[in-house]
Amino acid sequence: MEIKLGVIGGSGLYRMEGLKNVRNVKISTPFGEPSDEYITGELEGRGVVFLPRHGRGHTIKPSDINFRANIYGFKKLGVERIISMSAVGSMKEEIAPGTMVLVDQFFDNTKKRISTFFGEGAVVHIGFALPTCPQLADAIYRTAKKAGIAMRRGGTYLCMEGPQFSTRGESDIYRKWGVDVIGMTNMPEAKLAREAEICYSTVALVTDYDCWREAEESVTVDMIIKRLNSMNAAAQSVIRNVVSLPGEKRTCSCAKALENAFITPKELIPEKVKKDLDIIIGKYL
Repeated sequence: MEIKLGVIGGSGLYRMEGLKNVRNVKISTPFGEPSDEYITGELEGRGVVFLPRHGRGHTIKPSDINFRANIYGFKKLGVERIISMSAVGSMKEEIAPGTMVLVDQFFDNTKKRISTFFGEGAVVHIGFALPTCPQLADAIYRTAKKAGIAMRRGGTYLCMEGPQFSTRGESDIYRKWGVDVIGMTNMPEAKLAREAEICYSTVALVTDYDCWREAEESVTVDMIIKRLNSMNAAAQSVIRNVVSLPGEKRTCSCAKALENAFITPKELIPEKVKKDLDIIIGKYL
């Protein structure tokens, strides 16, 4: 079964009614172990693969997610497009809890995460002005609208290190920066997906108002879980309605992001790097 669509998110997403021929697939990578086994299956007649970002049982904190292994594993399975389902806090009054936001920009405020597959003798600089795939985002928005699912188009996701939630002072400053939502997981995930030439789009599930809105209770884990549970059906519906997209040819620039990104002459790239990254860079060497 050919698999072109991947989904990163929580357990409620891969326990979908109608998901057939389910298999757990263990993937080894040069970067260590992914968050969990990949869950492959058939949905609406097409192959799809899910990965619990924090592991089943939510045992991995944001800073300890092996982002490189996760994205490499998707690449190894043949995935061309990834939908990231991510819990976030709202930084704007008009983006109420319960809203879905189709994010199109990121602000990376993390501090200690490895954000590239390259290094060790190979330097690559990808373009990242538009960090999400417009073709994939269009399909998600179009199918959500057709299915009657309310979704806000566009917004900037600030990715913080965590695992602590923001102080009120931090939250107030982030609001002055003009960001729309805040979370802990989409960076460097989106950067690595682009390096792997995988289309990437985030559907942000707004669970709370962070802590800036003094009239509201500050964000808690219980609040997030309750809100996510209430949004699971809509999130599953988005996936179900967009799953047919992998039949379409990719016309976006994501598919050739590395084409003009090498600054190290290819003959000088170490053999180990060539071997480790063959599924990503082999076609250019």
